[in-house]
Amino acid sequence: MIVDYHMHLRGPDDSPLGPYSADRAEEYVAQAGRAGVDEIGFSDHVYYFRQGKDLWEIPWLLERCTDDLDDYVDAVLEAKRRGLPVKLGLEVDYFPGIEAGIAALLEPYPWDYVLGSVHFVDGFPVDQEPGLVHKLPAGEAWRRYFVWLRNAARSGLFDVLSHPDLVKIFGMRAPDEETHYLHIETADAIEAARVCVEVSAAGLHKPVGELYPDRELLAACHERDVPITLASDAHQPEHVGRDVAKAAAFAREVGYETVTVFDRRERRQEALG
Repeated sequence: MIVDYHMHLRGPDDSPLGPYSADRAEEYVAQAGRAGVDEIGFSDHVYYFRQGKDLWEIPWLLERCTDDLDDYVDAVLEAKRRGLPVKLGLEVDYFPGIEAGIAALLEPYPWDYVLGSVHFVDGFPVDQEPGLVHKLPAGEAWRRYFVWLRNAARSGLFDVLSHPDLVKIFGMRAPDEETHYLHIETADAIEAARVCVEVSAAGLHKPVGELYPDRELLAACHERDVPITLASDAHQPEHVGRDVAKAAAFAREVGYETVTVFDRRERRQEALG
């Protein structure tokens, strides 16, 4: 089985259907079929929704809180009612100290899974320029990022850690020995937290030109029986499933034979296609 559990349904603000609609979801499903993906999951960014506005302090996040979370959820649930092979997810930014607020935001909705992401660390963006690796020495930037990622895993809020070594996005790396220990410590924390890691093809289309995560980190997760999901991180229908076959092949090379499938935050393993 091949899944793509990281994509964004949000369409243009001037769309006659609105940013979220089951009709738009059908476009994603059609492309998934062409890409050989059996099941997709939508996981729009939490920071687009007004219901979470009180959680954020960073202006870049606050200025994006324009949408209604109910509109998004209703669109995905309508797609499900149409019999489409879709799951309801959300990509949630982790910040320390707001765990209770995130839990309260998530509680009313019938999520199939929740992705945890680290896009900001100590106020610095991870995947924007200039960002964390431009403001700090690479070794310190990596250390701080992985501290936040491990805390996200331990929070109990998330089912999957998405693009788990996003800090490498610009190709600026900590020294090899430091990276090795960060990978081992992080794999230990993920195992203890019993969350999944995402094998994402998105990095192939970023400056680093690599899958997320690094082989060493994924291998350490495999050694600890940490389950995986697969992802394209598509932001438009034509990118659904893009290079997910490469992510699946990478996972098989490391030793994975199964992929995780979610339903109402319960997970099961299916043979990796």
